[in-house]
Amino acid sequence: MELSVVDVPERSRYEVSADGRVVGFSAYHLISEGVLALPHVEVEPAFEGRGVASELMRRSLDQIRERGLRIVPICPFAQAFLKRNPGYADLVHEG
Repeated sequence: MELSVVDVPERSRYEVSADGRVVGFSAYHLISEGVLALPHVEVEPAFEGRGVASELMRRSLDQIRERGLRIVPICPFAQAFLKRNPGYADLVHEG
């Protein structure tokens, strides 16, 4: 399965596609200058447990880092991902 993750700013989300078909997303919204809230991550049930949501998080966080932004992880999945992947801790906005 070939995955791709793209930012879709007009929908305020990163979308993950499997073999060209959108199968999930990570919603975001700007809460202050340079800070994005991540309120929701969702993957179609048929793709759960296959690492798709983790890959969505990894690639979207890499893009967020490249843009010099910080995040506020609201979604429980995003929070759990960050605990399992401390290399992204620098992205979490304090305050």
